[in-house]
Amino acid sequence: MSSQPTRVLFMGTPQFAVPCVEALAAHASCELVGVVCQPDKRHGRHKTPQPPPVKVAAIEAGAPVLQPRKIKSGDFPEQLKALNPELIVVAAYGRILPPYILEMPRLGCINLHASLLPRWRGAAPIQWCIWEGDAETGVCLMDMEEGLDTGGVYGRVTTPIHSDDTGQSLHDRLSQMSGAFLSEQLDALIESRLKPNPQDHSTATYAPMLARQNGQLDWCKTAKQVSDHIRGFFPWPGAFTTEPGGKMLKLFPLADVHTTTHSAIPGTIIDVTGEQIVVACGEGAVSLDELQLEGRKRMRVSDLLRGFELKVGMQLGNS
Repeated sequence: MSSQPTRVLFMGTPQFAVPCVEALAAHASCELVGVVCQPDKRHGRHKTPQPPPVKVAAIEAGAPVLQPRKIKSGDFPEQLKALNPELIVVAAYGRILPPYILEMPRLGCINLHASLLPRWRGAAPIQWCIWEGDAETGVCLMDMEEGLDTGGVYGRVTTPIHSDDTGQSLHDRLSQMSGAFLSEQLDALIESRLKPNPQDHSTATYAPMLARQNGQLDWCKTAKQVSDHIRGFFPWPGAFTTEPGGKMLKLFPLADVHTTTHSAIPGTIIDVTGEQIVVACGEGAVSLDELQLEGRKRMRVSDLLRGFELKVGMQLGNS
């Protein structure tokens, strides 16, 4: 291995990518010559610009930060060329990289993708794998090319999807796994000791970007599928239905699954206890102990029932 550290550029934006920044900053074999992330976004009532998590991590690591609004034009191409990266590492950057970036570093561009490719290519693999009821997922270290997550895979690390996992908990675990896996494999990448294995494109599935409407529940599905929907789409876009008066009703994990046999129309409340409501599904039922009625805060069912009526026989999602 060369006595000079390898010049590495990182591209990423959200919290998921922070452990990768930290891994590169701490690794003796590389010099983190720059970090590229999305521009600051305005948040809150006063629209105060807020830096993305990767920018905060990069500043703490002492790395230069670039936040181009356009990556194909303007000053950015020359700024990137001036950094002269030998390797570009990407994790959740949020944009498709143009050919000139993919071709720039002598060691190529690699990506940390939060699924077991070729399953769940695309923007939201963490949420969709829970929604689909997958038993496991993981992180792939992959070669980048012009296709969407189509490059060869250098290696992967796996984790089971637990019955109490949510989109948030699985996101946090895979984020930490990504940083650790990158750190473990970095020397082999720099020394070109890893070779990418082609994906089987015929078995690829896709995880499209989530939209608000993805949260709407279909009570005709099985109780397990309804529970997986609630877990997978927490915290965003969330799972929601409507109460008989037409107001939105948000649901929260964890929804207990019951295999009970019933003859109720899916979405019908079949039991109300002091702490929960039980709702019929296409097969089985789920019990819910936390809800958020439109215009109100999230609360326990027992608290909601003190000022709002939900009773046996009412049908949810029929408005």
